[in-house]
Amino acid sequence: MPASKNTFKARLKAGDVQIGLWLGLGDPSAAELAAGIGFDWLLIDGEHGPNGLRDVLAQLRGAGDKSQVIVRTRDDNRAEIKQMLDIGTQTLLVPMIESGDQAAEVVRSMKYPPLGVRGVGAALARASEYNGIPDYLQTANDEVCVLVQVESMAGVAALDAILAIEGVDGVFVGPADLAADMGYLGRPGAPEVQEVVVDTLKRIKAAGKAAGILTSDQKLAQSYRELGVEFLAVGSDVGVLRAGLTGLKAKFS
Repeated sequence: MPASKNTFKARLKAGDVQIGLWLGLGDPSAAELAAGIGFDWLLIDGEHGPNGLRDVLAQLRGAGDKSQVIVRTRDDNRAEIKQMLDIGTQTLLVPMIESGDQAAEVVRSMKYPPLGVRGVGAALARASEYNGIPDYLQTANDEVCVLVQVESMAGVAALDAILAIEGVDGVFVGPADLAADMGYLGRPGAPEVQEVVVDTLKRIKAAGKAAGILTSDQKLAQSYRELGVEFLAVGSDVGVLRAGLTGLKAKFS
């Protein structure tokens, strides 16, 4: 019996455009609600959201199998990556990648030997259904999906080296931090920033890797979709809730 099929990874390889939602509230009920809406994927944000290991675990359980779940880690810490995989995450997005060597280390952290150095503790882990999947160790590497995030000019400069790393399945462009690094803090939609963003997305796709991005600007989202961005987040639980509440309040003001 092999590890569970990672359909998100399979669809990335097929070139499908998958639409997702960012989860920043750190709440299992929000994850459960969002999973029932029908998004292709949800991302639990462990970098900026108030999420520790047990918070992520609760949201994974809340989402269940209704949507594919990605977890963004705080950074490329090997121990945290190992724990996020052991609690059942199959797809991780690791932020602030700025070199090919750094990307290669992320792959090593996520893969069991001989392809990597992921620690072996599957017998205790939710990922293996608590040792209920007899072939988990032999098949887990195939179902782990490695996404790295490029969000600085240093990362853009190193993009070719990052894209050359075997085992990197996709590269996510972080427009907010990229805009800040370019001198356009809080203005990711600025034409100068978007020129770099679009060029980076095109380079990712041309290299045969999946490209990803998040935007709450629906016009930009449609343009990214037309570009063929394979994993596209079109908003967040925080943004949708705030917009809905603001609109409701305005009707009675």
